[in-house]
Amino acid sequence: MSKFIRYTLVGALAISILACKKETKRKVENKNQWVNLLSKNNLDDWIVKIKGHPVGYNFKNTFKVEDSILKVDYSKYNDTFNNTFGHIYYKKPFSNYKLRLDYRFLDNQVTDGEAWAYKNSGVMIHCEDPSQIGLDQGFPVSIEVQLLGGNGIDLRPTANLCTPGTHVEIDNQLVTDHCINSTSETYHDEQWVHLEIEVYQDSIIKHFINGAKVMEYTKPTYGGEYSSDLSKSIEGKPVKSGYISLQSESHPIHFKNIELLELD
Repeated sequence: MSKFIRYTLVGALAISILACKKETKRKVENKNQWVNLLSKNNLDDWIVKIKGHPVGYNFKNTFKVEDSILKVDYSKYNDTFNNTFGHIYYKKPFSNYKLRLDYRFLDNQVTDGEAWAYKNSGVMIHCEDPSQIGLDQGFPVSIEVQLLGGNGIDLRPTANLCTPGTHVEIDNQLVTDHCINSTSETYHDEQWVHLEIEVYQDSIIKHFINGAKVMEYTKPTYGGEYSSDLSKSIEGKPVKSGYISLQSESHPIHFKNIELLELD
């Protein structure tokens, strides 16, 4: 082999290795960047499931996007909610990540909404696959970061923990209560509130409100109230990953700046 050919091959190999390194670096950098889950300013990347309706049917246009704000809207309900609890899921599951968004409650609750659902919504994490949710299933098996708004009088902390079909541990103790309050303040009126969630598979999950940690728990497992047939079959096993969804529970709410950072 001539020196020219040998040098040419060595040069080509070096260029190929450099290109591979750049591509690998680019993938790592992309994974370590915040991604806007509403970048398309529409619902193309989201899946709707509302109780009593098939997956993908956005009943009465409950969920819509306007000016980069995802809105839960009841203007077409004619004051009749009829327990049509709904969720909108991002298109793929995650395991280790940080999620951040801003939310606010506004307007009035649908007339026949449940009293407990007043200024009540949630961000569901580690959700079961929306395509496997039953037609009349009200809530996905998941871990709920419950969002509450103030009523002007009572203390109503937000970023609480609810556990539809799951259990967790707090301070190394198994917790089977369905909902546990956080240590957050109460936020009245229609102000925007900043939420951040840190999720480390089935290890540690943390809730933050306006930069302050208000809830931490560990070792989520399947089991408890609101279990589905699927979760009953794997009761006691760790919850390691799942979809992210936002709730519609009869009170209008807006979400914006919905961003996710995947972690190694």
